[in-house]
Amino acid sequence: MESLWQTIQTMIWNVFHRPGLSDIIDIIIVAFIVYELIMLTRQTRGSAVLKGLVLLLLIVGISDLLGLTALNWLLMTIVSNGAVVLVILFQPELRKALEQMGRGTVLDKNHEDKSEEARIVDEVIKFLTNLSRRRVGALIVFEQKTGLQDVIETGISIDAQISSALLENIFEPNTPLHDGAVVIRGTRVMAGACILTLTEGAGISHELGTRHRAAIGISETTDAVVLIVSEETGIISMAREGKLTRHLDAKSLRELLTGMYEPPHTSLVSVFRDLVKGKEGDK
Repeated sequence: MESLWQTIQTMIWNVFHRPGLSDIIDIIIVAFIVYELIMLTRQTRGSAVLKGLVLLLLIVGISDLLGLTALNWLLMTIVSNGAVVLVILFQPELRKALEQMGRGTVLDKNHEDKSEEARIVDEVIKFLTNLSRRRVGALIVFEQKTGLQDVIETGISIDAQISSALLENIFEPNTPLHDGAVVIRGTRVMAGACILTLTEGAGISHELGTRHRAAIGISETTDAVVLIVSEETGIISMAREGKLTRHLDAKSLRELLTGMYEPPHTSLVSVFRDLVKGKEGDK
């Protein structure tokens, strides 16, 4: 194990003192492997094990630098004998990774992510249009850059995959979770029956009920996107940056949700086209 540690030290020295093409390629490959390992374990119990392993390696390095011989020997013994334990702990993740490699799906992850995003868009549109047709009230908050953990903690934890059936069941009248808001973080329904602060702004129509005022309130203090279904009229509305947009249909909902879940990628062609348009506009 000492030879392994010396090899790591030598590699680090070479990286910072005389990096070559092979060193750069080596760093990129290692970074890719570490990234894939983190992505593979981030939503599993293996993520905690991975964090503990990184912390252990850091302590080993610090103890070696400070000359703590006894502590360093103890930790090195644990690390050297821990390879088999790690294989056992990460067995589900390793099996999943090997299966993906065998099926050639690791390189298709971006395609899978896009398919999942498209599915979410379809599910949310289906949920909103179904409730609109039935005139069932709903209030759904999409977390953006501003964290909404404090809002999530006011409700009942769900942490489930987004689906139309789940969301419709949450807002079904006379069920425990139908009052309050649902908070969505990324691709997960985090909580239901969440409490939102009502807006204190003036000039809001008296036709708007508590759901609309709560939606405007959260959009005033955060960058969240909030969708509302009116219980009285079935009209679908959106609150964003303290402003309310009403009478959304399936087409406008798709544009909105696609913008959140599938942000467009800027290509060289689009950049060149914009430059040409800009020059033509200056003439």
